Amino acid sequence: MASNQEGQQNQAGRHQEVGHKSLLQSDALYQYILETSVYPREPKPMKELRELTAKHPWNIMTTSADEGQFLNMLLKLINAKNTMEIGVYTGYSLLATALALPDDGKILAMDINRENYELGLPIIEKAGLAHKIDFREGPALPVLDQMIEDGKYHGTFDFIFVDADKDNYLNYHKRLIDLVKVGGLIGYDNTLWNGSVVAPPDAPLRKYVRYYKDFVLELNKALAADPRIEICQLPVGDGITLCRRIS
Repeated sequence: MASNQEGQQNQAGRHQEVGHKSLLQSDALYQYILETSVYPREPKPMKELRELTAKHPWNIMTTSADEGQFLNMLLKLINAKNTMEIGVYTGYSLLATALALPDDGKILAMDINRENYELGLPIIEKAGLAHKIDFREGPALPVLDQMIEDGKYHGTFDFIFVDADKDNYLNYHKRLIDLVKVGGLIGYDNTLWNGSVVAPPDAPLRKYVRYYKDFVLELNKALAADPRIEICQLPVGDGITLCRRIS
């Protein structure tokens, strides 16, 4: 029994280091999903950007390929046209969005690091999608505050994807709920946070995982109690919570 438990712990440890962000307990099962359903249908520009991003030292920040596929289909299902993305990195989820939107669709994309965005930009340009993207470098909160003050952006976004600083997720939510339309969606990424949301207090967690854990727990509790939205938390990637604004 002990050796079996040890084997499971080794497997879990190895799983954590793989670099993908699936919470599935078996790497083989995750690879099966990727190789059977995701990679064969992955658009060429997304494959190119995924492979480029894999070489970057911060590649753990990227959206996983299965989540990219999910976002692309979701946006088509809801006929999204006007979207926002907070936290862009090299642009994998941004590219998944741009591919899903109609030719006159728009994405307001915000990130504090233009350099990372510009790594993926040549691929986005080559795919003929750059005209859909309005990239703003810098913190998102001042931009959101300005949009709310302007008044004309209330209820104008079909879809908003948030994959940025977890300690500000609730601050984003307070503003985004006004900017997304009734019936529109906000997607918060990493809401299962490496599985740490159920980890015991003494669990050995990486420093950044431990630091943001309480913010993620607080967000999940707040979203579940918010009467203005319907929610669905999915174990895709590192966990994504979809919030549909109902009032």
